[in-house]
Amino acid sequence: MPRQLLKRYIPSPERIKNTKSLRFLGELLHDPNLWHLNRHGVARAMAIGLFVCMLPIPMQMLVSAALAVPLRANLPISVGLVWLTNPVTMPAIFFAQYRIGTLLLGTPERHIPMELSLTWLASELQHIWQPLLTGAVISGAVLGFCGYAATMLYWRYWVSRNWKLRKLRRRRHS
Repeated sequence: MPRQLLKRYIPSPERIKNTKSLRFLGELLHDPNLWHLNRHGVARAMAIGLFVCMLPIPMQMLVSAALAVPLRANLPISVGLVWLTNPVTMPAIFFAQYRIGTLLLGTPERHIPMELSLTWLASELQHIWQPLLTGAVISGAVLGFCGYAATMLYWRYWVSRNWKLRKLRRRRHS
């Protein structure tokens, strides 16, 4: 089930190899392990994608791809997961990360206006970057670890469940 479900929604390797923004990876994209749907590759991709999506940086897809290739993670899954943070979800996620960072660093919270502007961001960035980055790295690491563990557990559960069902079917037909 996980394999068929994932294959239905993941773009083909040819489509990703022809993506202009990933051409910097060159021949590395031709490694078949980047495209296989196996337990370890998908779990690594979950960890990478969930970690990178929490980072408040531009070009998250490129960072995710650059990490997935040497770590031999499933490339489409790791790159696709960074879209969990999108223009709709970013404000809430970054605010939560800022709050986590202020709690961990013990720094006072700065007043954040309801309508953010570039002038406010430019003047306050020197005060909010450390808590925001700390919260982002911590939440990304926790989310990445949870995604890795959940994928490994679910995959193992699914395989053992199918194995037991197959045994039952064999017994019924014998």
